Amino acid sequence: MKKDFYTAVADRRSFYGISKEGVISDEKIKEVIEHAVKHTPSSFNAQSARVVLLLGKHHDKLWDITKESLRKIVPADQFSATEEKINSFQSGYGTALFFEDNSVIESLQEQFALYKDNFPVWSQQSSGMHQYVIWTSLELEGFGVSLQHYNELIEADVKTEWAIPNNWKLIAQMPFGKPTAEPGEKEFQPLEARVKVFK
Repeated sequence: MKKDFYTAVADRRSFYGISKEGVISDEKIKEVIEHAVKHTPSSFNAQSARVVLLLGKHHDKLWDITKESLRKIVPADQFSATEEKINSFQSGYGTALFFEDNSVIESLQEQFALYKDNFPVWSQQSSGMHQYVIWTSLELEGFGVSLQHYNELIEADVKTEWAIPNNWKLIAQMPFGKPTAEPGEKEFQPLEARVKVFK
């Protein structure tokens, strides 16, 4: 039985223990992502979000690229912990890569010069919404999910490996797989300090 929206929002967590075991079909994963990309809002209806879904050997290749990129900058005596972390992402079923199409943003900046400085900010906000909708949707389907940011380290290699257009900017990586461990307890700061109501 599917959760209601409020329960899905409350239950969404970062899962770091994931496996390659399938939960739903690859076609269903594609449908989940396409639904999110189609219906998640963007400023001026820009629709600048781009998502690349990596499954199977492509998913593994992404985390090999990430591992080798990190090997170049992490001291050898500290690399084992880094490698273990990357291996935990690679042990999942797939990864969604989030991009923003800069050509769309630049076009809007030209059309609406008054808001020029806002469009990159609004682009990031829209990307965050896409990430959240896909994250929560994949979790509703039974996957464990987390969000990672190795952008600058891997962007050039990712674009080369998968022939990604140069005007797409890499924003985040979202590995997912069947959960193998429960996430830790989540702590909450007092809502009184975070929400103000005037009536």
